[in-house]
Amino acid sequence: LGASWATYRALLDHVGKPVGTPLDDLAGTDVTLTTATDGNHGRAVAHVAAHLDIPCHIFVPAGLAQARIDAIVAEGATCDVVDGTYEDAVATAAATGHLVVSDTSWPGYDTVPRWVVEGYATIFDEVDEQVEAGGLPAPDVVLVPLGVGALGAATAQWFRSRGLATRLVGVEPETADCLLASVAAGEPVEVPGPHPSIMAGLNCRRPSDIAWPWVAGGFDAFLAIDDDAAREGMRALAADGIVSGETGAAGAGALLAVTGGSGDAASVESLGVGPGTTVLLLSTEGATDPEAYEAVVHG
Repeated sequence: LGASWATYRALLDHVGKPVGTPLDDLAGTDVTLTTATDGNHGRAVAHVAAHLDIPCHIFVPAGLAQARIDAIVAEGATCDVVDGTYEDAVATAAATGHLVVSDTSWPGYDTVPRWVVEGYATIFDEVDEQVEAGGLPAPDVVLVPLGVGALGAATAQWFRSRGLATRLVGVEPETADCLLASVAAGEPVEVPGPHPSIMAGLNCRRPSDIAWPWVAGGFDAFLAIDDDAAREGMRALAADGIVSGETGAAGAGALLAVTGGSGDAASVESLGVGPGTTVLLLSTEGATDPEAYEAVVHG
């Protein structure tokens, strides 16, 4: 959702056409799209590029599961592995001279990432529609997997701009908790690698500059979990018929870790969950590494 809207807006800007131009009018635009990814964002950009018959070149960090690379290539994109981290892949994509559709920002590059955040708002519009249609209670707590913070920024914008007191909780891997560390420091900081978590989409060294103010000012708490917690989240969701990969199940893993007795009193209090609490979990991927998913859930 973030990638599709940002790609559309970036192409409009590139060709000088107004918002409202049909997407298919942009087919065959003489440009190459590029971005860096830990899997999901890059595949989404590649998917839109394929729909529009536009070349696409995706860069991924070393160690990314082959299944996620294969999924990007299956969309018709070229995919190269960078010998380094996600941030190294970002720098490589930015240096290509192609049209970059990144979900993170850096000095001099922030317009497209803002469009990514705008696109994510679709999620919450749909949640509101389904809550109303089903006569369901509005969420008291929202658990959000955080990488560079783009989805977190969209979450904070949605709930805080409406004056809602919904408790927002960010979830990160223990080995890549760049937003938790930045909040503790009072400014964006880097968490040095390696970032080996199976929650590949969250293995980020530093928050996005445009996401940072919204996440820092809009979230109530941050939880860092280990890979075993993510695995427990995957299994719990699978038991309810929901296929969610390692990154997607981070929120469920954090909820179980804290409320299941392994969390300390401070963590339980920060989560703000008790009897009768309605929790919204954002699952950001399916089984993007099928073999690993089967090993965790059914192995």
